[in-house]
Amino acid sequence: MATIKSWIKAARLRTLPLAVSGILMGASLSFFDGGFHGKVTVLAIVTALFIQIFSNFANDYGDSQKGTDNQHRVGPKRTIQSGEITVAQMKTGMAVLIVLSLVTGIWLIAEGTKGLELTTFLLFLAFGITALVAAYRYTAGSNPYGYAGLGDVAVFLFFGILPVAGTYFLNTHHLNAEIFLPAISIGLFSTGVLNLNNMRDIENDRNSGKRTVVVRMGSSKSRIYHISLIVLGWLAAIVFVMHRFHSAYQLLFLLTLPLFIYDLVIINRIQEPRQLDPFLKRLSIATLLFTVLFGIGIILATR
Repeated sequence: MATIKSWIKAARLRTLPLAVSGILMGASLSFFDGGFHGKVTVLAIVTALFIQIFSNFANDYGDSQKGTDNQHRVGPKRTIQSGEITVAQMKTGMAVLIVLSLVTGIWLIAEGTKGLELTTFLLFLAFGITALVAAYRYTAGSNPYGYAGLGDVAVFLFFGILPVAGTYFLNTHHLNAEIFLPAISIGLFSTGVLNLNNMRDIENDRNSGKRTVVVRMGSSKSRIYHISLIVLGWLAAIVFVMHRFHSAYQLLFLLTLPLFIYDLVIINRIQEPRQLDPFLKRLSIATLLFTVLFGIGIILATR
């Protein structure tokens, strides 16, 4: 029987800040525009966490089936790879997370679409199901898109654009084109975390037939790509604040800029891929801190 410790390990807690960041950004922006609803936001956070944990379980399962999780893997040992959780147990875990995601997700959509047409409810339900399918198909099933180098696009959409815009809409019942700028920021920072993961695992991914963006472009260009993701993410946020400036409080998020700059400098000095591993967690936490200060700035600016 798998231990609680093994399931916590499989959940990969260090990935969860990214799942929360998009929701918090969308909720903050809805507060900025006077449409914030606490219950909707809490349900969105819980649902996002369930989907992210499901994604991590599916990734553990998928990579074990493809042989990518082997003795040559640089990152932390996965639970199926190490024998801590059996394939059958992981399938059960994934099924439980699907049910939990659907229960809280349907509740979220029902709360967030009150007073709107049924088609809006069904559209968001389709988004939720698509997110679950995408989470599974990243590394599991036949022809997983993560092995074809499409993971970056999926992360940008499902960690940035969709959670920010979706949370904003479910709170306000409308979409504002400007909110896509902070959504782009969260999406690009999240893609940066995946890029670091793929930079760390480049040799094993290449040998396992996993054609990530990093494998396709090579180690040197992937560093330039990483810098571009972070810089463009910051520019998108700054443009939004300049366009919707109300108070100096909105500049609070700039306090996190040194964290991003410092890590970029160190990352570009690292030659051994396995040394990149701590920076995945660091970028996830920096993204969450960026989002929290961005939100606090908005709240203080609207008082």
